[in-house]
Amino acid sequence: MKTIEPKSGGRWDLVSLGEVMLRFDPGDKRVSTTRSFDVYEGGGEYNVARGLKRCFGLNAAIVTALVDNAIGHLVQDLIYQGGVDQSLIRWVEFDGLGRTARNGLNFTERGFGVRAALGCSDRGHTASSQLKPGDVDWDAVFGTHGSRWFHTGGIFCGLSDTTPEVALEAMQAAKRHGTVVSYDLNYRDSLWRSRGGKKRAEQVNRRLAPFVDVIFGDFSALGFEMTTRSERPLQVLAEELKELILAMVKEFKFKAAATTLRKAKTATINDFGALCYGDGNFYQATTRSDLQVFDCVGAGDAFAAGLIYGFLTGREPQASVELGAAHGALTMTTPGDNSMVTMREVLQLIEGAEAGIAR
Repeated sequence: MKTIEPKSGGRWDLVSLGEVMLRFDPGDKRVSTTRSFDVYEGGGEYNVARGLKRCFGLNAAIVTALVDNAIGHLVQDLIYQGGVDQSLIRWVEFDGLGRTARNGLNFTERGFGVRAALGCSDRGHTASSQLKPGDVDWDAVFGTHGSRWFHTGGIFCGLSDTTPEVALEAMQAAKRHGTVVSYDLNYRDSLWRSRGGKKRAEQVNRRLAPFVDVIFGDFSALGFEMTTRSERPLQVLAEELKELILAMVKEFKFKAAATTLRKAKTATINDFGALCYGDGNFYQATTRSDLQVFDCVGAGDAFAAGLIYGFLTGREPQASVELGAAHGALTMTTPGDNSMVTMREVLQLIEGAEAGIAR
């Protein structure tokens, strides 16, 4: 990633495009039987911006849409706590009931032992899903204001028939202004089930791929299938992924490709690592075996945030993938979609510090 512009007069280091939902977390209970929830904000593309700002201290903004009611302003208040710039949020008038537009909700339980984590989204007809080309002045975002990096992904593009067109419009504008573009394939069956399934997701992703510099995530959503991933040691998985990545890079000319490596032994015990391709070489992060998981949601987004931070600050690829993997691992030790850790804790984990109490 030697083509990234150095920090200059641009307003942001990264701009993300995606939906921000209100997450309802039942803690150690289940969604279907709890009587109380904690709430957080979250969303795949937003999580990357928040991690880059909250943990790594770079300037990040979110492009999204929220309905102008109490729920939307609760999400806004949570975004304030993460420090992500809200000036690009599109506010939609509330009709009193939510017939025309609403805010997305996400109910997520963590899982324990042999019981897997469970997510149940309630996000039909949301304000973000109704974004369409022309709603955002992308030339102002990347030209007038300026951002070194643009990030979006398959979750946003799975919301409706118009959201891929918005992503394409944004990518084309980013390219015009020399902004690096990243895309997380992030396939979710629930988003595509009624809209053509994985085949349709693959078609959308392949249309957008020529405008992408850095690709993240589940490469099968781009048509590069693997055998079952969960049954093999991470190093075996990494070797097979290398072949797929080389094929992807050959077809789409990506500058970099990256993914986490995971083996869920149980919902609360995982092996976790990461792999990155760039500058003609592969770089693999330290594998953390038998990692104890508190909440698995958002680890891939945290990995992306750490890797992007490394690239934006001119670090070597190996250092960048280590930052991403350490941030992803630490994010699984706290509740909610987003990182609650500091840059110092990320560096301490990379350096091998023990987890004893810090006083």
